[in-house]
Amino acid sequence: MKFKLIIVMTQDELTDTAIEAAREKGATGCTVITSARGEGLTPAKTFLGLTVDGQRDVILFLVEEHHSRLILEGIGAACRFDEDPGTGVAFQLDIEDAIGLSGQIATIQQEISKEDL
Repeated sequence: MKFKLIIVMTQDELTDTAIEAAREKGATGCTVITSARGEGLTPAKTFLGLTVDGQRDVILFLVEEHHSRLILEGIGAACRFDEDPGTGVAFQLDIEDAIGLSGQIATIQQEISKEDL
């Protein structure tokens, strides 16, 4: 079974939206890294050396490759990444190998079997 890692970097207000959208499209879980800092095309404005932008979160989804594109597109649409510049970005990477997923693999295989019917 092959996996993809979907990485989402977004405003903390959109974290729950991204997670809900991913679950609706087949993601079985995620890891959220809070208080990340990022910078886009133009540097963030500061006040006495402190940035006034809100914090960002990094969300990691390890998903089965058959679901990955659907999940990625679902996150992008729900969070409006293309419509609202600066709200976040999502992308996916190939995973060569993974350990510790044996409990989820059976569930994922059942879901794929249901889709094939």
